[in-house]
Parts: sequence; structure tokens; C-alpha cells
Amino acid sequence: MSNAIGSATPYGTLPPASPPSQRKPVSLPRLAELHARGEKITMLTAYDATFAAMADAAGVECILVGDSVGMVCQGLHSTVGVSLDTMRYHTDSVSRGVRRVQGTAWLIADLPFGSYQASREQALASATVLMQAGAHMVKLEGGGWTTETVRFLVERGIPVCAHLGLTPQTVHALGGYRVQAKGGEAAALLKQQAHALQDAGAAMLVLEMVPATLAAELTAELKHCATIGIGAGRATAGQVLVLHDMLGISLGKMPKFVRNFMAEAPGIAQALAAYVRAVKDGSFPDDSLHAW
Repeated sequence: MSNAIGSATPYGTLPPASPPSQRKPVSLPRLAELHARGEKITMLTAYDATFAAMADAAGVECILVGDSVGMVCQGLHSTVGVSLDTMRYHTDSVSRGVRRVQGTAWLIADLPFGSYQASREQALASATVLMQAGAHMVKLEGGGWTTETVRFLVERGIPVCAHLGLTPQTVHALGGYRVQAKGGEAAALLKQQAHALQDAGAAMLVLEMVPATLAAELTAELKHCATIGIGAGRATAGQVLVLHDMLGISLGKMPKFVRNFMAEAPGIAQALAAYVRAVKDGSFPDDSLHAW
């Protein structure tokens, strides 16, 4: 069965995509343009070539090869058990999938737990592995001590996406999957860390499970770092979801901020396209579900 754009696949019918000449490859300057003019940035996770190709064909600007692969594909209870070699394998697979279709999406790969905490040099070595596997950018979690690591990587030509709020790699220290920075000193600290990460050169910042008001304030304040929300309200510069979640596929309880885009779609390709439209027009997410 053909996997060409516009043809039937085991996963539905891929929508016709614009010719490569009409679609600009996503780059850091391109993302900065979207951010500057207020156009929402779309991001989804992907872990294999087929889903990555479908996300790219649907117009998703950023594909995150997330360490959520541990929970989604490996059946782990957290992301802590994901290895660098696992991330390299899935980054390589996703990169091949994107190249087979349009090749326009910006690929971000998670630095897994234990691959960057020891030293800046360890972070550089780990980031090099993922960049050589096809990533355009790496993502790391946490603030404070990570600031100098971000600076070190950016100075060496490696784009970095930071991640604050609920940081799954430290979920045990946080006491579980719960909302972060709900006010007072915690919110002030998160703001301070976000500004420091921007100053260190982080070009993107995932804000996970933080109050929508805090995410909106940070989005307005950070001029050179695009905020990407997940469970953080609609005011962020963009949105990200775990691919399987937005398709209604889960081994556990679905977070309340997730929308099942398969519920009203005839196939996966159409659900992906609906996600892109909903993020772009602001109808997703629903802020009433983020009243932390």
C-alpha cells in the first residue's frame, strides 16, 4: 500500500501537502518570525518515521522526539528510565520519516535523565549524539543550574529548548504529576529562571502544568524565547501535546487539558490537521480547563 501524500495508508489518508517550493522549511529564524507576528507555533511528539511523516504533512512546525517515549512506547512508569541510546534511535527514525515526505519540520530531541546533569561537557557529548542522529535542537529540563549548560551549548552552535514547570524527569522530587508554581515564591522563582534561560540563549521554553496567568505573563515578557504550553493555557506562543494523547490513545489516565482530536475525525491524518487548525485559531486549548 502506498505511503505517498494524498494516498491511503494503514493510518488513514494523508492530506495533500503544498509542494516543497511553497512550504518554507522551519528554522530558528522562521520560528522567530512566527513568534514575532503572534502566529501560534504547533508542536507534537513523534517517535517513529510514519507518524513523524504524517505530522510533517499536516503542517506541524515542530516535532519533539520526547523522552515520553519511555511511557508511551516502552511501558515505563516515568521518563527516568529512558537512555541516550533510546533517544538516538528514535531521533534517527523520526528524522528519516520527515525527510521522506516534505522535510520541513523542526526536530527537537529530549536529552534524557542522566545525560546532561553531570557536567556541561557531558551535556555537549549527549547533544552531539542527538544532533548527529538528525535533531535540529535539544531540550533539557529545569532551571537554575541548567542556565550555564544552556549557554555552553548555544555558544557551540546547538539550539536549546528549555523546560520549566512540571519537569517529568524530576517527578519524584516534585511529589508527583501536579501543578507547579501556583503563586508566591514558586511563581517568582519560575519567572526568574525563565528569564535567565532566555538570557543564556534558549530559543524556546516549554511550560508544563503551570497556571495560565503565569504562562501569559511570561509569554509577554520573553521577547526572544517562544513559550510552548502543555497544560498552561492558550496565551503561550505555541502548544505541544503527546501525539498518542491527542489521538485518544493512553495506557493511563488522560490529563484533563488534553483534547482527543480523533473523536470527530475520520482518520489520523485529519485529526493531526484539526490539531494544527485548533492551535492556530486559538480554539485549543480551552482555558476553562487550566484554572489551576
